[in-house]
Amino acid sequence: MKLLNSITRRGLLASVLLACASLAAHTAAHAAEIRVITSGAFTEAYKKLVPIYEAASGHKVISSFGASIGNAPDSIPSRFARGEKFDLVILSDGGLEALMKEGKLVPGSRVDLARSQIGVAVRKGTPKPDISTVEALKQSLLNAKSVAYSASASGTYLSTELFPKLGIAEQMKLTAKRIMSERVGAVVARGDAELGFQQVSELIYFKELDLVGTLPDAVQQTIFFSAGLVQGSTEQENAKQLVRFFTSPSVAELVRNTGLDPVSK
Repeated sequence: MKLLNSITRRGLLASVLLACASLAAHTAAHAAEIRVITSGAFTEAYKKLVPIYEAASGHKVISSFGASIGNAPDSIPSRFARGEKFDLVILSDGGLEALMKEGKLVPGSRVDLARSQIGVAVRKGTPKPDISTVEALKQSLLNAKSVAYSASASGTYLSTELFPKLGIAEQMKLTAKRIMSERVGAVVARGDAELGFQQVSELIYFKELDLVGTLPDAVQQTIFFSAGLVQGSTEQENAKQLVRFFTSPSVAELVRNTGLDPVSK
């Protein structure tokens, strides 16, 4: 899969450096360290954007990763509960609003970065189920011997809303498993699950998988992944800089190529 499609790597870097020219005017005399924690769906875009930002700004980004919701030890809520320190958090809009209500984030600091949809994947070379309609999706779920879904926002939607809506919640208790602290794609790639459900941006980078498609529009959940400033951070201005970079039109195509729909300014 071509990362940049019509945009060359050199062209992208040039346009990004131009977009970052305004950053230099606000950069401190010494390089700052910006501590960021991000959830899975934005991870691939994040990993590609951060080195470009560091080169353009002179700052260093210290990265951590975890699920948007849930009580797994490495989930974002668990890490905040343990008192880990960050300057910026990137996660699903629901998870961000929960942290905002708890007083962990600066009120009014939310910035939406990208939209994400739930996809379905199978191990490469195995039959692709029909998910083209709601009824077909339901039948494919019932036919599957094993189903894996995320412990984060998309998985919560499946287990608490979609399965009950389809009338298969009881059946899914027998064949579906919530995956903790691991990507669903890894479980399907090993052959430990027949079907995998997670954000498209978290499935497309597994070469061992075939992406079947996204959920039908009638039952799809589109999630915003958003950034928020952490209360008590000493690097809020630099964190704002980083968010402006993430939403720059110059990097929108790169974000799109990671399976997300960018929310560019």
